[in-house]
Amino acid sequence: MVQSINTKVDLVIDATSHLGVSAYGQIMIGDKGFEFFNKRDARKFIQIPWEEVEYVIASVMFKGKWIPRYAIQTKRNGTYTFSSKDPKKVFRAMREYVNPDHMVQSLGFLDIIKRGLKSKLNK
Repeated sequence: MVQSINTKVDLVIDATSHLGVSAYGQIMIGDKGFEFFNKRDARKFIQIPWEEVEYVIASVMFKGKWIPRYAIQTKRNGTYTFSSKDPKKVFRAMREYVNPDHMVQSLGFLDIIKRGLKSKLNK
């Protein structure tokens, strides 16, 4: 069994990890960090301490009505992408431990196209 890094748990919710092949499990948000535990294989887990979190990136659609997935960008180990049943509840729990200035929206489809066109025109 995996030892949790949290001493106090704020939220446990069903989620999916999109790291390689999608894996179903549970997200646990507590006082020490963000954790994902796989339902099928106890050895496949992700533990991210709050000191390691640089940004929380939300993919927002329909003006905030739907958040299909979100990512946690760490300082050293890259980006981890997740989706859960109630992402707004997850963000509210994370806001206590992550600076709200470091919780950002990802770029939309048209924003990416505009950025690409501007870079092509500037060359």
